[in-house]
Amino acid sequence: MHRDKAVGAALVALGVVGILLYGWLVFLSPWSLAVLRATAFVAVAAVLGILAWVGYALATTPPPKPIEEIEKEVQKALEEIERQMQSSSTQASSP
Repeated sequence: MHRDKAVGAALVALGVVGILLYGWLVFLSPWSLAVLRATAFVAVAAVLGILAWVGYALATTPPPKPIEEIEKEVQKALEEIERQMQSSSTQASSP
């Protein structure tokens, strides 16, 4: 647990430093417009990238089997199990 606390404290410190640095870059630096443009680009690119990934996954994933087909497979499996149980019980009862 001690290591988890150290990593957590480091992440908090990194987050606070990042916030302060970003605040300075946006409000006090001569590159504020470029920083805002880069931030907006990264945010929009991330959202559109996720959208493209979801679209790709939907387009390339095969459709699921119809429920009727799954029901037939389950029914066949149950019938096979019943046959095996009957066959094993008849073999056990035979002398």
